[in-house]
Amino acid sequence: MPLTRVDILNALRAVTDGESGNDIFSLGLVREVTIDSDHVTVAIELTTPSLPQSDRIQNEATAAVAALPGVSHAEVSVTGFLRKRPLREKQSGLERVKYIIAVASGKGGVGKSTVTASLAKELAQRGYKVGLLDTDLFGPSVPSLFDVFDVTLHANEREMILPIEVEGLKLMSFGFWLGESPAIMRGPMVTRYVNQFLHEVEWEELDYLLMDLPPGTGDIQLTLTQATPIDGAVIVTTPHALSYADVGKAVLMFDKVNVPILGVVENMASFTCPDCGGTHHLFGSDAGERIARRFGTRVIAQLPIEPATYGSSFRRHIDNPAMADATNRVIGSVGAFSQGISKPDVEHDEAEVRLHWPDSGERIAVANRTLRIGCQCAVCVDEFSGKRKLDPNRVPADIHAQEIKPLGNYALYIRWSDGHQSGFFPYPLIRQLASA
Repeated sequence: MPLTRVDILNALRAVTDGESGNDIFSLGLVREVTIDSDHVTVAIELTTPSLPQSDRIQNEATAAVAALPGVSHAEVSVTGFLRKRPLREKQSGLERVKYIIAVASGKGGVGKSTVTASLAKELAQRGYKVGLLDTDLFGPSVPSLFDVFDVTLHANEREMILPIEVEGLKLMSFGFWLGESPAIMRGPMVTRYVNQFLHEVEWEELDYLLMDLPPGTGDIQLTLTQATPIDGAVIVTTPHALSYADVGKAVLMFDKVNVPILGVVENMASFTCPDCGGTHHLFGSDAGERIARRFGTRVIAQLPIEPATYGSSFRRHIDNPAMADATNRVIGSVGAFSQGISKPDVEHDEAEVRLHWPDSGERIAVANRTLRIGCQCAVCVDEFSGKRKLDPNRVPADIHAQEIKPLGNYALYIRWSDGHQSGFFPYPLIRQLASA
């Protein structure tokens, strides 16, 4: 059989990125594959040009391709090319930012800003060029988290605002502008300030810019997500049912603006008592599993309550294994999504729902009534106890979908003929129901 692009990409799965541990294909680092008879050329773009493993990756990729049957010559180039970001603004400080990651939450008080600062700090400690943009106009957190007060902001010759640099991490916050003054303004003024703040900061070249969004799904969040292409979003929640219930709102908001969900961070997942040494799950112990089951997006971290880690300024080295693992997963996810979201083709009729993924060739089908009964939403399953509230006997035998649309690469939204329309149907759940 002739050599194909799929053969080469599968061979490159054996080559891993030293930072995240993920293979270079899944990270989206393989940018070009050319086959000319028995000569193969591969172009690989590293996450950042400063990584020391470029020679290793080049050598391993060359060996992996050269080992394929029918290949007599393999040429692999490794670069740190910085892609040009498409922007609406004629002048924007985001022009040379490689990846923009939003960190959001459905409600306040879940530790979103602390998680954002931890992710940014972890990336900066690894040598990446990182920026942290605190976009909360009414409750900025970065000044307190990094102990940066009484700041005088400066502009360059382009009249662009220069971020503050702390421990190798570039910071910008509405709090630097406002100081201790409260922000009192209405919607149109908020939108204008957010747009100005987003594009008129001179970040220069960054590998990652993390945007700490305000809690909720209001004007500021929509303005930010619509004003510039965001490469992925991390949702922060706690195991408590009230926080968990709001995850869906954030997932739907990002889906409406075509921003992929990189994963969910379950904050305050547990507490280890310093006196007895026991670990306690103050808000329940199965929230991570429930999140994955209901929303179809993976939990990238379950962070404990740790006063030693989070009880002081971030102007120091942070050593947190759980956050290091979460950072690896974020790096892997944003790289994979940079290749594009693979959504299935969906068909449905009076009997069943059918899904087909063209990339992999996978096909699954599930009966309408089976899928409707399997709904995991709050109407059908008690969010506190996890017990099923839906009585299967009340689901009509002729139930069918009236509207179906994919949500990112993780789930389907379905509006049913019985009026039910609040459920996410993750692909793992659909596969499970189809095989039952």
